[in-house]
Amino acid sequence: MKVQESQARSLFGQFGIATSEGSMITDVAQAKDAFNRLANPTCICKVQVLMGGRGKAGGVKRLKTVQEAEEMARTFLGKPFSTVQSAGESKIVRSLIITQDIPIQEEYYLGVVIDRSNKSPVILFCKEGGVEIEEIAVTKPSAIHKIYFLPSMPPTVYAIFSEIKKEFSDPEIPKQIADIAVKLAKLFIEKDCSIAEINPLALTPNNRVMALDAKIVFDDNALFRHEDIRLMKDPDEEDERERKAKEFGLSYVSMKGNVGCLVNGAGLAMATMDMIKLAGGEPSNFLDVGGGANVEQVREGFKIILQDERVEAILVNIFGGIMKCDVIAEGIIQASNEIKFSVPLVVRLEGTRVEEGRALLKNSNLKIISCTNIKEAAQTAVEEAAKHRKTYAHSR
Repeated sequence: MKVQESQARSLFGQFGIATSEGSMITDVAQAKDAFNRLANPTCICKVQVLMGGRGKAGGVKRLKTVQEAEEMARTFLGKPFSTVQSAGESKIVRSLIITQDIPIQEEYYLGVVIDRSNKSPVILFCKEGGVEIEEIAVTKPSAIHKIYFLPSMPPTVYAIFSEIKKEFSDPEIPKQIADIAVKLAKLFIEKDCSIAEINPLALTPNNRVMALDAKIVFDDNALFRHEDIRLMKDPDEEDERERKAKEFGLSYVSMKGNVGCLVNGAGLAMATMDMIKLAGGEPSNFLDVGGGANVEQVREGFKIILQDERVEAILVNIFGGIMKCDVIAEGIIQASNEIKFSVPLVVRLEGTRVEEGRALLKNSNLKIISCTNIKEAAQTAVEEAAKHRKTYAHSR
């Protein structure tokens, strides 16, 4: 679960992490009031949407006048906004945050994430902040300091200071950074985060280190322990398809491709998407119906996939273990009769009761393309999507 920057800033304050003063606004009048209170003589305005790359998309601006603040509010509030990182998906902007424009002497990156390969949380620090840390990780991996720790044994200020002090001539700066890192790690552990990030962590001209940005992502599986965090959830920011999938116990993630996927098992779903890519296509979603899905879940899975207008073919890939292939086949038949598919449907079944499942599909008299292996199924789905696209284009 992600939260808006304004909410993350509030949590930073609870854990003693200094941030620039800011105010969330939802209308033009509030923009004027916030500018008059915070500008010295300028201030910073940021669009509040749960996606990265806001600055490059024009959603972060330095405001010089009240008129610019009002114009920013008129331009963005209530309007759709998207970035390169949102893969074409737009969100309606419902709020902006206006903050003090703090002079910056240097920018750093500080974050706490889970390193799955080491099975532990890790503090990441880089003296080059204000840019995407992913770029630094690729181009200059040695510039990133990593301090691993156990949730039961949080890192100490001394341990972090010892790791990063060689980057600075003035020891007071790494001491401040280490203190903030300890607080960020405490927040990360206590609130069951998966990401807690400050970019940039800024050094001001008076040698004070403070957070000028805030990003927090929480582990959904731990939200039952945090009623205060659950209350921060913004239903307007949630993908309607992902919300619907959760209601039916399905794991769905929207993507930007044109081949819909319905698969049982997360690993098989990942492999299926890889095969679609290898066949020259792009998956439109990750959809895991799980090992014990019933007919209703399969039917709803199809409905969710077809809500995406970019879908030009659907690939069903089922390996029957706990899941029985005839149950999946029955779900496919019921969904086909109810939904009346307008895109090609490719199905690969294997495993428990596979012959019964294939027989049900064959005798259904429905237009279903059956394949026996995943490579063939992925290639067929990509080819059928291309045919559908041409047919649709010619019919317009």
